[in-house]
Amino acid sequence: MATLPDYAAAKDAFSFWPRHNVAIAERLESKDAWLDRRRGHAPKEAAGDALEHQMTLNIGPQHPATHGVLRCLVKLDGEWIDKAVLDIGYLHRGIEKLAESKTYQEFMPYTDRMDYLAPYANNVAWCMAVEKLAAIAVPERAQWIRMIMCELARISSHMLWLGVSLMDAGAVSVFLWTFQGREDLYSIFDEISGARFTVSHSRVGGLATDLSPRAVSMIRDFSRRYKDVIQGWRKLLNRNRIWIERNRNVGVVSGDEALNLGLTGPNLRGSGVPFDIRAFEPYLKYDEVDFVIPLRDEGDCLARYHIRMEEMLESLKIIDQCLERLPAGPIRSGDAKAAYPSKSEVYYSMEGMIHDFMYTETGVVPPKGAAAYHAIESPKGELGFYLESDGTGSPWRARINAPSFTNLQGLESMMEGHPVADIVVLIGSIDPVMGEADK
Repeated sequence: MATLPDYAAAKDAFSFWPRHNVAIAERLESKDAWLDRRRGHAPKEAAGDALEHQMTLNIGPQHPATHGVLRCLVKLDGEWIDKAVLDIGYLHRGIEKLAESKTYQEFMPYTDRMDYLAPYANNVAWCMAVEKLAAIAVPERAQWIRMIMCELARISSHMLWLGVSLMDAGAVSVFLWTFQGREDLYSIFDEISGARFTVSHSRVGGLATDLSPRAVSMIRDFSRRYKDVIQGWRKLLNRNRIWIERNRNVGVVSGDEALNLGLTGPNLRGSGVPFDIRAFEPYLKYDEVDFVIPLRDEGDCLARYHIRMEEMLESLKIIDQCLERLPAGPIRSGDAKAAYPSKSEVYYSMEGMIHDFMYTETGVVPPKGAAAYHAIESPKGELGFYLESDGTGSPWRARINAPSFTNLQGLESMMEGHPVADIVVLIGSIDPVMGEADK
């Protein structure tokens, strides 16, 4: 695996992300020599008049193009970005420590609010990590339904990415069209879970509710209609000169650089690395359906755009196969210590009510000393949870491998050497959500 010149030593020098301006400024200065060596330049002399040659500019954390509370501190030489430093510490969520004070099921609504553009994927990742920790078997029907919902969440996330990225670049029409698509998806989520946005539908051991016939019909209709809709968007944008020129050869990252910087998901596959957890470490029933992993080797913003557009179409193919192969059967584990009982049991039997009360009070109790890590391919890349158990109903340790956090590691080097006008396009191409980055 190739490495960037002196990158490891430089990373050690400024790996801590400071939270005040003086330290940030010092970090900018400390990158001078490393950047010059990386670019093959001779060391620069002291900067001249700031009004004439260089200036330092803050973009965010309150800026519509930063996709959340992301602060980009850039040093400009004219209109060109000489150096960039990112500061993500404005949310202060502490969500990992919150997980350690909740039962495994109580933490479910918090996962909705991590990558809040694809909450169902977060639900499933958390549930599968807990199920792995506690050795809980999930019924077949629940696994197929989870796949359907995760792929709908992928399409929803990519639709918002497309609309917002185009709006950042000055095109408002497609933004309105993609939000119509998300509205159709929210209607499906509402029918299935009773909530449009923060669904909390997946459960440890299965699902909260089954798919109704109306929900199945709505999903089929969405898949049928949006194959043509997405192809229409591609036809429009692939021939739009402004969109192409704003993205081509911008933020180029080679495959080796993408691996070294920790990129994941579409950002990694856009640099020619064909890694998708759904194919390389299959979970649920992904090894039983046919789909293609979109791949590009240009490594620029345009490649990342093509990857996500193709992924939406592949997701629709997966959904169609899931609906065709959806088996009958239960949607939740029948073990009273592994999952909530059904409402019919709770309302009409004393045992069911006792089980419901005990599960709400304590919940799943994995063996003491057990540890597990499970990751899924979320819309933004590898989303994983690492859990350790102390034999109680709450995790002793909970750690989150969030794709937005890892993808932001590559944004600094992408920005450097580009004009300041490319910042909004570069941030959009990475597609970060600060709710899971500042964890």
